[in-house]
Amino acid sequence: MKIVLLSGSNVGSKTRTAMDYTLKIATEKYPDAEITLLDLTEYEMVFSDGRNYWEYEGDTKYVTETIMAADAIVIGTPVFQASIPATLKNIFDLLPVDAFRDKIVSMLVTAGTAKHYLMVEQQLKPILAYMKAQIVQTYVFVEEKDFYRKEITNDDVLFRIERLVEDTVVLTETYTSIREAKEAAYDF
Repeated sequence: MKIVLLSGSNVGSKTRTAMDYTLKIATEKYPDAEITLLDLTEYEMVFSDGRNYWEYEGDTKYVTETIMAADAIVIGTPVFQASIPATLKNIFDLLPVDAFRDKIVSMLVTAGTAKHYLMVEQQLKPILAYMKAQIVQTYVFVEEKDFYRKEITNDDVLFRIERLVEDTVVLTETYTSIREAKEAAYDF
């Protein structure tokens, strides 16, 4: 199973901190999974210009092809101006409309206040549904108060991250077995 953890911003540290916890939990619980952390601060991404994702070069090609090869994706994103960051929106724009078909996608969101949970419900989930993702309905929402010196200090948040990883893997395994059974029903 290929799992991509996407830290969807090129500024700030809270989302990356939360994704580092996610990576640690995922590698400990699922050592056989191929897990890749893509932190957009580490890549030089170009803006989408309408080409197919495989026609780009360099970091843009690597990031988009890694996402397309994944069975499951955990999207980590901060909330900026009550919306997703432009860097994450650019990732969505670089990919085809059905990029997440047959992929499980879960979300981890960092925000300054609890009111920003609406961004997930009104913006991120509809984008993922439009791109044909099988969405893990529960997501992890981490507020400013849950961090101290680049560490998550709220044990409940850590528990929710662990549960998010488990739900993502279980759903991926379930959908994979359903697809395999459906394909096996055909005799050709």
